[in-house]
Amino acid sequence: MMTRKEVAVLREAAEQGEANAQCQLGTLHLKGDQDGVSKDDKEALKWFRLAAEQGHPLAQQNLGMLYHQGKGVPKNGPLAIKWFRLAAEQGAVHAQYNLGVILEAGKLVPANLAEAVRWFRLAAEQGNAHAQYHLGLSHRQGKGVPRDEREAVRWFHLAAEQGLALACFNLGLMYDAGEGVAKSPQQALKWFRAAADQGLAQARLQLSRVYSEGRGVDRDDAEAARWCRQAAEQGYDMAQLNYGCMLAMGQGVPEDHAQAYMWLELAAMQGNAEAVARRDHLAEVMSPVRIGQAQSRARQWRPAGR
Repeated sequence: MMTRKEVAVLREAAEQGEANAQCQLGTLHLKGDQDGVSKDDKEALKWFRLAAEQGHPLAQQNLGMLYHQGKGVPKNGPLAIKWFRLAAEQGAVHAQYNLGVILEAGKLVPANLAEAVRWFRLAAEQGNAHAQYHLGLSHRQGKGVPRDEREAVRWFHLAAEQGLALACFNLGLMYDAGEGVAKSPQQALKWFRAAADQGLAQARLQLSRVYSEGRGVDRDDAEAARWCRQAAEQGYDMAQLNYGCMLAMGQGVPEDHAQAYMWLELAAMQGNAEAVARRDHLAEVMSPVRIGQAQSRARQWRPAGR
C-alpha cells in the first residue's frame, strides 16, 4: 500500500505527463483499494488514455480492456482492438492473448483464425497459460493452423503444468485416447484429477467414468458416484443424467427412484434428450405422488455455490 504522500507525488508526476505514473494512477483508480484513491473507472480511463497516447504498452492494454468490457465508457469493439493491437505489437502478453480471443471468436470483427493463432503463439511463448491452452486447442482441432496432435499435447502440457484446469482436462483426454502421445490410463487419471480438484465439472464427470470403467484404477462404483454427483451439483446436464441413472439402478449409491427422477428432470430441463427418455421410462414405475415430489425438488434445486 502507498501512503497518501506517495499517492500525491504519483499524481503530481502523472499531471506533469509522466506515462508510467499515469498508468499506475489509472491502475489505482481501477482497483480502488488504495487509501486516498477512489474506485473510479472513468478516472482510470482518463489516465490510461493519456499514457496510452504516449505509447505506454501496459496503458494501451488496460485501455483496450476498458473498451472491451465497457467499464468507464460504452463498449467499443473497434477501439478495444485498436489499443490491444498497439500493446500486442509492443509485446504486452495479455493484449496478445486478448487479441487472439477476439479474432478467434469473430464477434467484434470477422474471425481470422490464422491471425488469432499468431497472437496466441506470441503470448504462449511468453508463458501465458491461457494462450498455451488456446494454441493447443487450435492444433488439436486444426483451427487456423494444420492439425497436429503432438503439438497440441506439447502446449497443453505447458499450460497444465501451470495448473490451468482446462489444459489439464484436455491433456487427460489425449492420454486417454492416445492422441499425439502414447495411450496411458494412468496419465489420463492424473490430469483428470488435477482438473477435477479445481472444480471443473467436465473433468469430474470424466473421472467418474474412469472409476466406473476401471481405466487405470480399480473399478469403484462409489467413487464414480461421488465424482458424478459433484459435477451434477454444479449444474452439468451430462453429469445429472449419469447420476440420475446411477440412483435409478443403485450403482455406487442406494437405489432411490425419487432422487433419480429429480436429477433426470434437471438434465431434461436443460434440453438433454436422453434424460427426457430416461425420466419418462422411470416414471412408469413411480406413483404420481412420488413424481410430483421429485418435480417439486427439481424446481427448487439450485447449483452448488449459488
